[in-house]
Amino acid sequence: MHEEFWQDRWSRNEIGFHLNVVNPFLVRHWPALGVEPGARVLVPLCGKSLDLVWLAEQGYRVLGVELAARAVEEFFSALGVQPAVEMCGTLPLYRHGGLEIIQGDFFHLEPQHVADCRAFYDRAALIALPAEMRAAYVHHLGAILPPIQRGLLVTLEYPQEQMDGPPFAVLEAEVRERYGDGWAVETLERCDVLAENGKFLQRGVRQLDEVAYRLTRG
Repeated sequence: MHEEFWQDRWSRNEIGFHLNVVNPFLVRHWPALGVEPGARVLVPLCGKSLDLVWLAEQGYRVLGVELAARAVEEFFSALGVQPAVEMCGTLPLYRHGGLEIIQGDFFHLEPQHVADCRAFYDRAALIALPAEMRAAYVHHLGAILPPIQRGLLVTLEYPQEQMDGPPFAVLEAEVRERYGDGWAVETLERCDVLAENGKFLQRGVRQLDEVAYRLTRG
């Protein structure tokens, strides 16, 4: 589950994880975080998600991070804009208005890249990683972000033996364990979404919940 895997998925356009709509949990629960408009919001492993656009429309400065250059280019192309490209340390940064995306490996991010981020939104990062990488992801996220932080995390829960990820099943117990050091974890909503996810049904999944969490630190 490394760079070659995701680059290959994007090159073959195998992006069933991409949604053509804004995630409804984001719309419903982002206001509960109390993040002031104008703040910078980090979105790890963002792909070409329309969630970035929604956050920008609410008045936030959005910083996505995406490994695949194709995803970044298709994101701005779909908006009909030509982003400016500059180097942010050793990583390319694409910018247009309040939307920025760093193209590169999330684990190569350093604190200076996200020094002014006051919140984060994770719908596609934690569930994209196998169990052996999730602990490293949570540790790195916490290490690079400023101490005071608000986050909205969206996960999927299903019997992992019924389907090989990604996306992977991440149960509530794991979320609370991973974020147990310094974070307050609050479950905001749990919803049965199997009926709206035919691809999971086709792959043999018979139970699928989407879960939203509010994460706070400092």
